[in-house]
Order: sequence, then C-alpha cells, then structure tokens
Amino acid sequence: MTDSPISTAIHGDILVVTSDSPPVNALGAAVRQGLAAAVKQAADDDSVKAVVLICEGQTFFAGADITEFGKPPVEPFLPELINRLELLDKPVVAAIHGTALGGGLETALCAHYRVAVPSAKLGVPEVKLGLLPGAGGTQRLPRVVGVKAALEMTGKGDPVSATTAQGWGLVDELAAEGKLLETALAFAERIKAVRPIPRVSERAVAADPAAIEAFRKENARKFRGFDAPAANIACVEAATRLPFAEGIDFERTEFMKLMFGSQSAAQRHIFFAERKASKIDGIASDIALRPIAKVGVIGAGTMGGGITMNFLSAGIAVTIVEQAEEALNRGVGVIRKNYEASAAKGRLTAEQVEKAMGLLTPSLTLDDLADCDLIIEAIFENMDVKKEVFGKLDTIAKPGAILASNTSYLNVDEIAASTSRPQDVLGMHFFSPANVMKLLEVVRGAKTADDVLATVMALSKKIKKVAVVAGVCHGFIGNRMLMPRQVEANKLLMEGATPEQIDRVHVEFGMPMGPFQMSDLAGVDIGWHRDPTRIESIRDALCAEDRWGQKKGAGFYDYDEKRNPTPSARVAEIIEDFRSRSNMPRREITDQEIIERTLYTMVNEGAMILEEGMAQRASDVDVVWIYGYGWPVYRGGPMFWAGLEGTAKIVEGLQKHGFAVSPLLAEKAEKNEGF
Repeated sequence: MTDSPISTAIHGDILVVTSDSPPVNALGAAVRQGLAAAVKQAADDDSVKAVVLICEGQTFFAGADITEFGKPPVEPFLPELINRLELLDKPVVAAIHGTALGGGLETALCAHYRVAVPSAKLGVPEVKLGLLPGAGGTQRLPRVVGVKAALEMTGKGDPVSATTAQGWGLVDELAAEGKLLETALAFAERIKAVRPIPRVSERAVAADPAAIEAFRKENARKFRGFDAPAANIACVEAATRLPFAEGIDFERTEFMKLMFGSQSAAQRHIFFAERKASKIDGIASDIALRPIAKVGVIGAGTMGGGITMNFLSAGIAVTIVEQAEEALNRGVGVIRKNYEASAAKGRLTAEQVEKAMGLLTPSLTLDDLADCDLIIEAIFENMDVKKEVFGKLDTIAKPGAILASNTSYLNVDEIAASTSRPQDVLGMHFFSPANVMKLLEVVRGAKTADDVLATVMALSKKIKKVAVVAGVCHGFIGNRMLMPRQVEANKLLMEGATPEQIDRVHVEFGMPMGPFQMSDLAGVDIGWHRDPTRIESIRDALCAEDRWGQKKGAGFYDYDEKRNPTPSARVAEIIEDFRSRSNMPRREITDQEIIERTLYTMVNEGAMILEEGMAQRASDVDVVWIYGYGWPVYRGGPMFWAGLEGTAKIVEGLQKHGFAVSPLLAEKAEKNEGF
C-alpha cells in the first residue's frame, strides 16, 4: 500500500519503521494497519534482527484518534496490535521525541526498550477525557515505574519529562536532540542478540496499599464527583494482585464502563467545545490581524493587575495607568508579589520574574497610552465613568488601536458610542482572579470590526485564555445565566430553605461552592447601595450589620480565623424576620425543587441566549460555565447537561414553578433532544 502513513527501511539487519501521519501521528486506522504490516514484515524476514519504531514530524504517537470515538471500530484494534508488537521474537526499540501520550505511550510500553530525547514528554492523559488507558497502560505502567508513579500518571493524567521517565526506568537511554535515529540504531545494535527479550507484561509488580490509600486521600478534593480517577486507581491496584491477562480483562471492563458513561461523553464534549469556541462564525479564518506589540491597562486594582500579568507573562509590554500614585504603587507591588509567590513555588525563575516586571511601565496619565495597540479599561462598573474614559481615549489612542472594556454587565455598544471609532471597540470580560481564571468573554458590539474581533480571539490564545464570543446583552453569557440562579436562591431562602441546604445541593451537584458561599467569598457588599438605613432585602440587612462575607468574618455564614464557615443563628433570625414581615409561610423545600429553580432556570436562560444569537453555539455556553464558574466538567456544561437530564423533564420542572419557557427549549423538549 503505497499511500500508507507507515514506511519501512532496512539499516544493516535493523528494520526502521517510520510513521508520518501529520499533525500528531494519531493511532488512527491507517496508522494501525500500516504498523500491523510492519510487525508482520519484521516477523517474516529472517535477516531482520531488531526493530526501531520512530515517527516523523513534531511528535511520536500522541494517542488515539479521538475523531474515531463513537464510530464503528476498525481493525486492527490497538490492544491486539501492540500485543503483537510485544510478542515479536526480535527486540523492538521505541525512539521517542515530542510526546508519547495515551495509546502512544502504551505502544512504547510494548516495545522492549525506549530511547528518548530529553525534551520528550510521556504520559497517559485519558483521565482528562473521563477514560483510562485502555490498551494495557494501567497494567504495564506499574510494572515499569511502580505503583506510586503509575497512580500519578494514570490518576492525574499529567505527562512527565523524558529525564524523569529515565529515573523511573520508563526510558532506557537519552539521545541528544537531533540524534534520535542514530542513537536508537546504535542501541538496537547493542541489544539485538540479548535474550530473553524483556517484555513488560512478564514483569511482576509489588503491592503498595499504603501508596494507594495516600494517593486517594491526597486527591480526594480534586477527584470529588469524577468516575475516571477511581477507575484508574482500581486498575493500578488490580495490576498488583492479578496475573497480567486477568488485569487486562479488568482494565477492559473498567474502560468500557467509562467509555459508555455520561461523564466521559461530557468530558469529550468539552474537549471539542473548547476548540470550537475559538472559531468565529462569518469571519474568514485567514483575515489579516492587527499587530499587538504593546497593551495599555487602565486601573491597577485586583482586576487591572491580574489582566496586566496575562500580557507580561506572554512577553507583551504593558503600560498600566492609575489616578493616584499610592494606588499605582500598591497595584505594581501586588503584581510583583504574585510573581515572586510563583517563583517561591518553583513555577518561575527569578530571571523570569524580572523579565516580566521589566515589561511593565507604571503611569499616572492616560496620555502614556498613545502608542498602545490595545487598551483595556478595568475600572469601576459605572456607565458614566466608563463613557468618560472612552471619550478621552478617543482623542489619545492612535488610529487602529483596539479599545476594550472589562465590563461584566454593561452595554458595550453604549460605551462604543462615546467614541468616534465604534468599530475598534469591544468587551474583554476577564474573570477574577484574571491572572488565574482561563475564561475570557469577548463581547462583539454591533459595530465591532471583524479584524478587531479576530485579533482579540487570536491574542487570547497567546495569553493562555479560553475565549468565547458573546453578544451585547445584560451580563453577556455567564452573568446573565447566573442571575436567575441567584434570584431563585434568594426567594427559596424566604420560602423556607436555609443557605446551607441550597449551597449543599450545588456542591453535591459538583459546583465548587453554592450561591451563598460564593457571595461570602466575593463580598456580600458588591453592588450594595451603601445606605444602612435602606433595608429592602436580606442582603441589605446583612450589609447594614457589616456582614460583608469572609473578609469581615461574617456574611451568610459565621467564619473563624481560618475562614471555616458555620451556619449563623443571626442570619436565621434575619431571614425569619423578613419572612414574617412579608406574611410568607415557611414550608419544607426539597433538594429537587432547589435544582429545578436554580439550575433548570439557568438552562432556560441559556436557551434564550442562543435564540437571540448572543452565543454562537450551545457548546460555547458550556465552555463559559466550565472555565468561568466551575461547573463540573463531568456534567459537560449546562446545555450539555440539559440533554443528560432530559429537556422534557426540565420544561416540566420549569412549568411546575410557573416560569416562562424559552421557545427553543420547548422545541428541544418536544423533539426529545439535547442542544
């Protein structure tokens, strides 16, 4: 087969098998068929004494071809193919560069020796897609690296460097960069006569129950709610007590459970959704982008400082402007402190800290933004103040500069109208803390130019953000969907639920925290009218008593000095007082009612956002909630979850409580389909 991605060549008595299947040598059907033919060639040719398996391009085999997931399987299947490789009666050397991930590492484990360049990375990231390495990875890895390292690799899914892998016995020899093939050939020459051939499946593995227990305990919080980490741990544990063939059967059973479960479907959905989110409907992918060499940030508070760090870390110069010198110095000090904290944890070198800080120019005048290619306003959420700033920027910014507002709710078109260049204006809604949170809502105004939107979407990748295009509406995508949840949570308090019950339901669902825990963390006083005599809501009453949340040691909960929450008798009194004054009878609220009124309403709002064209696609809404609000990734985002929960069930729940149902959601329910 001349067009096979696998080619073979003889070097003396060594057969070199090369894969050239861009972009990542994924183990798709054509690659597997080519490898099967190469294994047969090696077995049938008596003149071949050893085999070197190597890849062209950027990387060694980087895993399964996930576009094949859910489609009818095509032979040869990977587990059976790599077994044939391992059982070959001639030694096989895997020559690794780039990454050997998932099925790629499982293939390398079936080779009898592994040579790698120091820059290579090896790992089994399947757990991140709600799966486990299903071609023997959970059984072979512990036999090579031991239980502890195998748990780290399979349970967390993070790759390790070739140097670390060599220390663990996963790599036999390191090759100089650019010398991989000749090193692998020399290695094969040395070991071609060595017998018995070392097969990983024939090794024993020592049991280590203490390591398993410790790993479970250390990661209990991180793994909460997820099925895949537990399955990976169970498989590694099985490797210590079962013969290899039985361990493989155990792994296969666990793999199939995950593969056909809702969690892996949700995690795979998000994997593709994140990639889709960067594509802008109606704009050519080859549109010319505006060059961004220098960025201006207005406001050196928590938000402005965090935004600034994204650009400094990406090597982009920033001029940060504040009105008062004290605020400017404080902001710059916090940026330095954050970088130094990262350096103390070993995430950055001292040189990297100084390089980032060297790109920062603090200023007390907007005039210093005249040479910036992009200017981001990150000041107080007040329309009049923002319009005033944009009016000034209109006279200062150079022609073609992009002007962005970090507003989380306000009308971007109204802000743009305060300039003579609305085509250059858009929203860049970062999430707090902006230097940590991955989500960026890019708000496309009615007059935003295509190249402006495309430039900011491309730039977001450079600053390591997951960007989603949103339309102009109150709260855009994320905060607009948050509003019905918060409104209903507050109504439920008045009707008889407690803050702890409502928060517990959300945490058990998989959210990092519930609505009232979130309020206490962010600050109950955010957006409060600041008049302690005007008490129109439970929140007003809390704020009037200085119960502003964790920062004050009291909010919807009482907090100790370590910020551990306990239910508050005083809050219960305040709620009871409001209830009696409103003549509202207290009733029992079920957990199911909380879900219907706080989560079903979010799905309903998401459907309205899609109807109005405020989000490009349902999966974009999911990306916003996964990366901006901690929606559990194993539930795939609110719109994907609607399909799991059942759109008809959601409509029924909404109607029961008297909510107006979005026509799009009603249509989905009628057809019994998801988004």
